[in-house]
This record gives sequence, structure tokens and C-alpha cells, in this order.
Amino acid sequence: MPIIASLPFIFNHSYVSMNLVSFIDVSSGKGDFIRQVVLNIIMTIPFGFLLPLIKNKKTNLIKIILYTFLLSLGIELLQPLINDFRSSDITDLITNVLGGIIGYILYIIFKPLTTKILHYIKEE
Repeated sequence: MPIIASLPFIFNHSYVSMNLVSFIDVSSGKGDFIRQVVLNIIMTIPFGFLLPLIKNKKTNLIKIILYTFLLSLGIELLQPLINDFRSSDITDLITNVLGGIIGYILYIIFKPLTTKILHYIKEE
């Protein structure tokens, strides 16, 4: 069910509390933890790469970590409100921030190339 359609029923199910033990799925060997970790990292790499491109002020690693943390925290806090099958996890928060850091490192590496491409686009 789409999220918009489920809004009237958002409080009609039990709230699942956040798992505050990091990487418990990895240590217990349950679920597809490798897939989840990789997908959480991949999900926020574009955020860490593109945020410095759209900000007018100079963006540093600390700001990227803060903004990625806030984005991920918002996602994790809203997940249990959607339905009973979603839950919040501190591991997701950590891996999302790691993805933002990787995206920012890629931005630093490819900054000369992206600057040339953006300059070329603006000239046309």
C-alpha cells in the first residue's frame, strides 16, 4: 500500500522500537545482512556526492556527516510508523552515514571533472 494511502491508519498498529545494538544481525548471522548493509551504503552515496554540488557555501566532511545522519534518522524514525513489517535499526543509521562519507570522498576525487562538466553545461 502506498504511504499516502496508509496515512489514516498510521497509528492502528503496534510501534516496533528501534534496535540500538549495532550490527546484531551480522554477529548473529540471521537474515541477509550483507545485502542490507551494502544497499544502505549505496542508497546514500548519491546524497554525499550531490549535496556539495547544490550547496553554494563550502561543504566539508562534518556537514556531510551531519546532513546524512539527519536524513537517515528521519527515515529510520518514520519506518515503524508505516506498517508492522518495518523497523528502525542503528546499523542502518551507521551504514547510511558511511555511504554519505563515501559519496563525499567520490565528490572530492571527481571534483575537477564535475566542475568542468558543470561549466560546460552553463556555457551552452
